[in-house]
Amino acid sequence: MKKKLAIILSAVMALSMTACSVSTSSKTTETTAAETTAAAAEAETEAAETEAEAEETETEAETEAAESETDYPNKPINMIIPYAAGGTTDVYGRTLAAQLEKELGQSITVTNQGGASGSIGSQYVKDQASDGYTLLVCAETMGTYRVMDTADLGYDDFTVISPLVGDPKVIVVGKDSPYDTLEDLLNAISENPGKITMAHSGPGGSGHNQGLVLGALGYDVAMTSFDSGNAALLGVIGGQVDFTNPNISTLGSYIESGEVKCLAVFASERMEAYPDIPAFTETVPEAEKYVNIPYTVLSLLVNNDVPQEVVDVLKEATANALASDEWTQFATDNCADKLYEKYTTDEEIQDFYDRWQSIVCWLQYDNGVAPNNPEDYGIARIEE
Repeated sequence: MKKKLAIILSAVMALSMTACSVSTSSKTTETTAAETTAAAAEAETEAAETEAEAEETETEAETEAAESETDYPNKPINMIIPYAAGGTTDVYGRTLAAQLEKELGQSITVTNQGGASGSIGSQYVKDQASDGYTLLVCAETMGTYRVMDTADLGYDDFTVISPLVGDPKVIVVGKDSPYDTLEDLLNAISENPGKITMAHSGPGGSGHNQGLVLGALGYDVAMTSFDSGNAALLGVIGGQVDFTNPNISTLGSYIESGEVKCLAVFASERMEAYPDIPAFTETVPEAEKYVNIPYTVLSLLVNNDVPQEVVDVLKEATANALASDEWTQFATDNCADKLYEKYTTDEEIQDFYDRWQSIVCWLQYDNGVAPNNPEDYGIARIEE
């Protein structure tokens, strides 16, 4: 009996120990699960906080990017003049820069990058970031680069902020020339085809283009190239060449000194500053379709993918600068053709450049000066 009782007590104790063991294991499992759940919740919270911080950073970046456009300009601006210092483009560009600084509230550094008819400086601007911080003041050669095979650039690679001015060209002879009127000169050309000499600053330039117009009108002149417009003018004053067609902005002192005789302004209207100089069409009315454009054209451009918000700021600032008393006086003193007053809407500006390219590029191509066909670049003839 005692032996059975001992066996029973042993079994009870074993069961009791087993129960205690099971109970302890269960508590441990429950504790571990609770800790895991808490850790997971904490990790989830941290992940949510990280995601929120990332979204906040992204939003700040987007806001800063938007503000960098709408707050344009918020740093200094560069203006590239693709010609040497001291020329017409340089003088007008620097005068404009001074007025734009006042309007934009930022300094503008003007840099001359000459060479290859202005294409080197123009390509430099094209290669810069399209953020509106690099401006280009260019001449009319921009419209002829492709047909002249100078560079693979055109006005369509840029956005025109504004046409600036035309610098009227005047047909002049030396003070001792036998020609006193445009009619005298044209009669001499007709009577001596290929003998009367005309100085210009190089193939494809504005002066040379005028010689091509004379040829299209039936006047066969012998064109002589000089290194610059000023050198061409001095050639006429020195009696080496019969006539030339300098920009009026470079001619004032020579007119005052009497070293040249002005036969006509190469346009369909007389100049306000020199009303005694007749317009070319007064003698040659059939020239109207050729001379109703300026042959020296200055323009303010930026890359064509600059954000519209920045373009709008630049257009407004430029319009204000061109309306300033300082600029107006400067343009008036230099007898400028104020293109910015004639072409103000996007449509008018586009039509102006299209018509200019149509006249000039086809003149160059038809006369063998330009090797590339304007049609290949979507430039139609003026008659079309």
